[in-house]
Amino acid sequence: MRTIRFILRKEFLQIFRNKGMLPIIFVMPFIQLLILSNAATFDVKNVKFQIVDRDRSDLSRQLIERFTSTHHFILTDMPTNYAQAEGSVLKNEASLIVEIPAFFEKDVITGATAKLQLVINSEDGSTAGVIQSYAAQIIQDFTRQTVPFQPTQGTTQRIEIIARNWYNPELNYKHYMIPGILVALVTMIGLFLSGMNVVREKEIGTIEQINVTPIKKHQFIIGKLLPFLIIGLFELAMGLVIGRLVFDLPMLGGLPLVFGITIIYLILVLGLGLFISTVTETQQQAMFIAWFFMVIFMLMGGLFTPLDSMPLWAQQTMWINPVALFIRILRQVLLKGAPLQDIIPYVSALIGLAFTMFTLAVIRYRKTSD
Repeated sequence: MRTIRFILRKEFLQIFRNKGMLPIIFVMPFIQLLILSNAATFDVKNVKFQIVDRDRSDLSRQLIERFTSTHHFILTDMPTNYAQAEGSVLKNEASLIVEIPAFFEKDVITGATAKLQLVINSEDGSTAGVIQSYAAQIIQDFTRQTVPFQPTQGTTQRIEIIARNWYNPELNYKHYMIPGILVALVTMIGLFLSGMNVVREKEIGTIEQINVTPIKKHQFIIGKLLPFLIIGLFELAMGLVIGRLVFDLPMLGGLPLVFGITIIYLILVLGLGLFISTVTETQQQAMFIAWFFMVIFMLMGGLFTPLDSMPLWAQQTMWINPVALFIRILRQVLLKGAPLQDIIPYVSALIGLAFTMFTLAVIRYRKTSD
């Protein structure tokens, strides 16, 4: 323990003496959290749209008011013909056209089929899907509240669906995104710093001095990785405080469980960083390899794209993707209040990956030069 304590002291001195590294560790992650939590959202607001009202009736005006009364849509024009509205979409002056046909009110009152046309700019398929969902919800509410259904003999009764959102009742995307962003920040700190730290020792030659000392391999590895584990836990703690105070992030689960699993996760990430450092000779090589893994983990981790919407083979990779596992765990514990028994499969996978990666890193690291 005395040897490890000396290594820890040396590592912390090196970290705090590096004036350029301190803002990267202690300032930039929190700025990223504040910016990304506000910017990385799937909400679509202020969609510019135009309406071609061929009916000009009271009912069509009520429908138009439904669209304009929400914060999702901004009515930019009401052209008299469809070609003019289509031209506005081509010029990116509108993303949605609502075309109300003639005799719309008459068809509704007489019980005939009333048709509406929605034309959506689908250059961005994801945004188009959200716009369609918003518009469909407005039309559905309008139909239910403004045009009461009158069942007649021989027709089936209406089935009214009342949706209730559990664990995030207001569908607040910040609450959904913050746990994922915290995982990304903790991963970057652990992976990049641990990988580059050991390689830096190689570049400046100090690792050769350490290798000729009687320090055992496990003492060196513990002394190297423990400071970054502590920094990673500090980053997570501060991120949770910001999430709670600034974004009112729910924390329904136990924080001891969160930090316990974070320790396992950091051992895995630090083990990967150490492994990268054993197969590289320069900080640039270590950074690019770490970035290679980071991009794959993040894009297939369910942060920006739901895992359920991916192909089956991509969904199966979650079990070897530490970012995907930790994001799922953190969301379930914080938002759902899940106890340990509910997340055992993910925690077990995380423990298996941590053991495997750390073992590979220790085996690969040698105290002798190749």
